[in-house]
Amino acid sequence: MTSAGLARVQLTVNGRAVERQVDSRTLLVDFLRKDLGLTGTHVGCDTTQCGACTVNLDGMAVKSCTVLAAQASGGAVTTIEGLAPVGGLHALQQAFNRCHALQCGFCTPGMIMAADGLLRSGCMVDDASIERALEGNLCRCTGYVHIFEAVKEAAHALGAPTHRETTA
Repeated sequence: MTSAGLARVQLTVNGRAVERQVDSRTLLVDFLRKDLGLTGTHVGCDTTQCGACTVNLDGMAVKSCTVLAAQASGGAVTTIEGLAPVGGLHALQQAFNRCHALQCGFCTPGMIMAADGLLRSGCMVDDASIERALEGNLCRCTGYVHIFEAVKEAAHALGAPTHRETTA
């Protein structure tokens, strides 16, 4: 492959600076999984339908199967592996566990990262905002009731603005 087909990617991933030369067509999800070994970000559909590949890029939840690694260069990426403090779990991870908001777990990293994007946004956390934040993330095992409960519990634990509602 010629150098014309390569791209230098410089990112901060989970607080650590990384730099690699990759094929210019490399998707961010593949860069994270194959080049960096961060396999918590899942590949589900490759068409932006399922949300299993959601990560935070510069504080925004994005589907990493739709972003080229080269497009993200210069940015900061947080994956599910980097969300938790060292030796512990993030409030969202704790809440998903306590509220039984997972079954097979395949969608869970994407759900948690999308919910983290909502909690970081400063928006009011209620059923409507959770639905908007998670609308591009599919779970084929559970109803979404427990997932909504988990996001609300984490929002409360983190002091995010909430409006308690009954989940339908």
